Amino acid sequence: MRLDKYLKVSRIIKRRPVAKEVADKGRIKVNGVLAKSSTDIKINDLIEIRFGNKILTVKVLEMKDSTKKEDAAKMFEIIGETRVEADEQN
Repeated sequence: MRLDKYLKVSRIIKRRPVAKEVADKGRIKVNGVLAKSSTDIKINDLIEIRFGNKILTVKVLEMKDSTKKEDAAKMFEIIGETRVEADEQN
């Protein structure tokens, strides 16, 4: 499954165009490697997303083409949430 679609379906990022934009700006890593929106995601992959001064790390648990809001949280496990200082961002 494409990275941008996974982020939307799992509701980590609410809208697919936003997920695509975040990925294409180089703010997402999959298994430690910079990822594009078209990167293929598999179960057990680690996704690291930079939101401003915060880095969210999640582990992929399930793949679904669509899901209800209540079930979306079961698609991933939050591994960590780290704050980043402004001078460390680049």
